[in-house]
Amino acid sequence: MKALIISADGFEDSELLVPYYRLLEEGMEADIASMTKGPIKGKHGYEVQAVKALADVAPDDYDILVLPGGRAPAIVRKERTALEIAKDFFLKKKPVAAICHGPQILITAGLLEGRRATCYRTVADELKASGAVYEDKPVIVDGNLVTSRQPSDLPAFMREVMKMVRGHTMKRSA
Repeated sequence: MKALIISADGFEDSELLVPYYRLLEEGMEADIASMTKGPIKGKHGYEVQAVKALADVAPDDYDILVLPGGRAPAIVRKERTALEIAKDFFLKKKPVAAICHGPQILITAGLLEGRRATCYRTVADELKASGAVYEDKPVIVDGNLVTSRQPSDLPAFMREVMKMVRGHTMKRSA
């Protein structure tokens, strides 16, 4: 199993680092991708290495997509390649996990119409306008999609992400 985390400068530190290290702890590989390879810096000063540029990402190499929040999704959603990657995951019904502002990428990609989802409160109107069914809960699971609102929801978010990852692994090995 291999995870792809897409982000940029201004990510919410805990929303990238908690999933990254939790997936590694589970024995998965996890790549961070951004517009270009190299360091990206979180809102609170943590720096991580984007080991892939978006243009170099082959979605078929990955089993789950993680979209952390913070200010980064406002940048990432302008990148056509990021939107195409998200569309590929949805088309193939692979797990997609988005927290806080992360769903903005899915909104721009046109992937949330009719889907149940949650997000950070300031994104809720945009989520509803995209045709999604907004629910103000710590975590929402709708098919292959897991969404959460904010850093304090990370325990619920990661519980559901890990259930989905384990279920996806079982399907692949069957």
